[in-house]
Amino acid sequence: MSEPKLQAGIAAGDATFRAGHVAIVGRPNVGKSTLVNALVGRKVSIVTAKPQTTRHRILGVVNRALAQLVLVDTPGLHESTRRVMNQYMNRVAISTSQDADVIVFVIEAMRFTDEDEWVWERVRGLKQPLFLVINKVDRVFPREQLLPFLDEMAQRIPASGIIPVSALQADNLDRLADLIGARLPLSPPLFALDVVTDRDEPFHAAEIVREKLTLKLREELPYGINVQIERFADEHNRIMINAVIWVERAGQKAIVIGQGGERLKEIGRLARIELNDLWQRSVHLELWVRVKENWADSEMALRQFGYDTL
Repeated sequence: MSEPKLQAGIAAGDATFRAGHVAIVGRPNVGKSTLVNALVGRKVSIVTAKPQTTRHRILGVVNRALAQLVLVDTPGLHESTRRVMNQYMNRVAISTSQDADVIVFVIEAMRFTDEDEWVWERVRGLKQPLFLVINKVDRVFPREQLLPFLDEMAQRIPASGIIPVSALQADNLDRLADLIGARLPLSPPLFALDVVTDRDEPFHAAEIVREKLTLKLREELPYGINVQIERFADEHNRIMINAVIWVERAGQKAIVIGQGGERLKEIGRLARIELNDLWQRSVHLELWVRVKENWADSEMALRQFGYDTL
């Protein structure tokens, strides 16, 4: 349905229209953020190949002819709660699941790990409709190999539906959205049709810088990094951004900056290119690196950095 017709139908107060919150849950690195971005049709969550990239609860709004899906991208649920940051991410994901109208449990095709089982144990007692989404089916050759796995999952998890998809290839996503929408409560839209996320531009700027940091840094470092926007201003049709990259130890600062400042310059360049493209405007981005010892183990530091510690 075209957008004008959709707007007219909603404006007329269609009594069959549905809307609600959909919690996207699963272990780290199963493609939850990629799935949200693909359904929304725009990047609202950053994506890397490294686990625990998503730290916040992020909404992505999907408008269908008969429903509005408010997707809630959540941090990956994980057994390790060694650090306060890990505890925070688990609390966010569990709380979101409890409050949602529909739950989408995402796993990876041909894999059901102990960590997937751990996630399932945390959502299996909830009363909301639950869909099992089997992602990354584009990696399965031949595709017929999926059938025994689908049967196994149907026996293991009593879901409202089991839907194989490829978030990366946008395969079978229309069917998924229709199935979810049909289980949402009868309701007018929760957001205006031109809204795609609840997060503002400074938040997205910080997240895109953190995405480039995660992609460029060695394995362990990204988990001790946070990005904070100190200045965000529109001056003469140019967006001016000053951002601070916080690390946990003095030795990490040199790693982020790189020899002669080259790594920090490259991170800034990549972030600026994406922000220019996202907003279709010129962006001036300046980055600094500062140290806050063990910030990811401090409830106070998390609050200062804008994490809702629930």
